[in-house]
Amino acid sequence: MSQAFIGVGSNIAPEENIPRAVDLLRRSMRVTGISTFYRTPALGDEEQPPFYNGVIRAETDQPPRAIKVEVLRGIEERLGRRRCADRYAPRTIDLDLILYDDLVVEEPDLLLPDPDILRRAFLAVPLCELAPELVLPGGRPVCSLAVELTAQPLEPLPAFTETLRARKDTA
Repeated sequence: MSQAFIGVGSNIAPEENIPRAVDLLRRSMRVTGISTFYRTPALGDEEQPPFYNGVIRAETDQPPRAIKVEVLRGIEERLGRRRCADRYAPRTIDLDLILYDDLVVEEPDLLLPDPDILRRAFLAVPLCELAPELVLPGGRPVCSLAVELTAQPLEPLPAFTETLRARKDTA
C-alpha cells in the first residue's frame, strides 16, 4: 500500500461539500488521517467567499494518475465542480493529489510533490500536522516549511474538523 496526501478545499457550501467529499474518498481508499481544516482567504479575488482547506492522508493501492483522474476528478464532478479558465474561480470542491509516497513526477498534468506545498500554508501546515517527520523529495522538512509560511492567514476550524473526524460514511 502507498501513502497519499490529498488537499481538500471548498468555498461554495464547504460545510456540506467537504464532508461529502471525505465520505466519497473513504469509499475509494483507506483514510488514515484528517488534518485540522482552516478558513483562508480566496486566492486571486478577495470578493469571493473564504475557503475551507485541509489535507487527508490515505493508504491506497491505486497509482497516482488513477487517483487524480478517476477518483479525485470523479468526486469533483459528482459534487458539481465546474472547471473554467479562471484557476481561482469559486468551487464546490477542489481535490488535489499533493504527495504520493516519495514519488517525484513531472508531467504536464501531474506534478508530485505538488509545488504549491512550497507556497501555501494551507497545504504545508496540515501536512506537518499529519506527518511531522515528513521530508519532501529534495530534502526539505515539511514542518520547517510550515513555520516559514505561518505569516499567511489561517483560521483553524476545530469544531468543523472534529465533525469530519467523527463522521461515518454517509455519502
